[in-house]
Amino acid sequence: MPHIALSHQPMTSREVQSTRLPNGIRVITETMPYVRSVSVGVWIGAGARHEPQEHNGISHFIEHMVFQGTARRSAEEIARSVDSIGGNLDAFTAKELVSFNTKVLDEHLPLAFDVLADLVLRPLFREQDIEKEKGVVLEELKMETDSPEYLVHELFTGRFWKNHPLGMPILGTRRTIRSFNRRVLEDYFHSTYVPANMIITAAGNLRHATLLELVEREFGHLKDNGRRLAVWLPNPHPHLLLKKKRSLEQVHLCLGVPCYPIDHELRYACYILNTLLGGGMSSRLFQNIREKQGLAYSVFSELNLFRDTGCLLVSAGTSLEAAGKVVHLILEEFRRFKNELVAPEELRRAKDHLKGSLMLGLESTSSRMANLARQELYFGRFFDLDEILAGIEAVTAEDLGRISQDFFQSDKIALTLLGELDGLRLSRKDLVC
Repeated sequence: MPHIALSHQPMTSREVQSTRLPNGIRVITETMPYVRSVSVGVWIGAGARHEPQEHNGISHFIEHMVFQGTARRSAEEIARSVDSIGGNLDAFTAKELVSFNTKVLDEHLPLAFDVLADLVLRPLFREQDIEKEKGVVLEELKMETDSPEYLVHELFTGRFWKNHPLGMPILGTRRTIRSFNRRVLEDYFHSTYVPANMIITAAGNLRHATLLELVEREFGHLKDNGRRLAVWLPNPHPHLLLKKKRSLEQVHLCLGVPCYPIDHELRYACYILNTLLGGGMSSRLFQNIREKQGLAYSVFSELNLFRDTGCLLVSAGTSLEAAGKVVHLILEEFRRFKNELVAPEELRRAKDHLKGSLMLGLESTSSRMANLARQELYFGRFFDLDEILAGIEAVTAEDLGRISQDFFQSDKIALTLLGELDGLRLSRKDLVC
């Protein structure tokens, strides 16, 4: 391996090492000598929110297209290369990133990395493959749209982040998907898949120097093009949308409020508030709406956090007759958080639940690999597990009360309902908390 001017950054209790190559690509590894697998990912720090409106869905479409053939491999050879050694090869697109990743036995790391590099560096974007893949992605869009859970979330998101790329669907629309051609794909690909946007992470039974050598060989020649994708701050839109879909047996609802961005100093309080509200079977919403009153099979809350904003969202599926009451019960829980401090024993259970979920979620090499990438993308640094656990422990009932006062305001509430809505009457006056 030739000499490279690298900046090395040793980490704490987890055996993590970080290196930035001269062209700007960041390489982060975690050595786990007690396992036999290695997970590797190439992460692109640009996703659906970075797309021009007329090219909505292009990040996801490119994610599909790289598997259709490269300068070195056909689509079948790409599929067979990792399959034949018992590994898996996957990719996904999110609002702020795209990931290409693989998990294999440690002895197969060089081959697996060669396949990943091939996908990210040398896709062919042949016109005949583009036309074929349009059909595949359009079928994926139909499949998702047939799911009421997906559809109500997309309706909510589109209204909540109105007039902003965060509100656009990751898959795109029928119109934008049909508009893609080779020139458009290649232009976006070459503007986005550049060193400044790339992070390569790996976790498992490997040495940092080994991955560095592979990265330098495949990616060391890349030059930054100096172009930066435009990002602007979204403004949440409180709305009340009742959308009829007569074929549905249930009414599906999403009720949300703005919350803090992913790197906010009170983010741990947000995680605990979400856990208490609807983050598990012992949460307030699950226990009250499902277990005590039997009004829903599925009811939960989630945090959708981004670089510069966020949303705390409650989702449920219920009957037409119970929909109004379910909305009322959700708002009642909002009021409780604002008006009553969380009891010490309930706070203790939420902290233990969150810490347990975190620890269990980091047991596999693939989850560790993804954890490294997300920390680098959003924080530019590695958080040791002890630091995260201390952050969770430091949250107080007063912190939860403070953020509840901030989040749960009647004029910030957004609500989308989807289903057979005949006879259902809701107005902004019903969304008071």
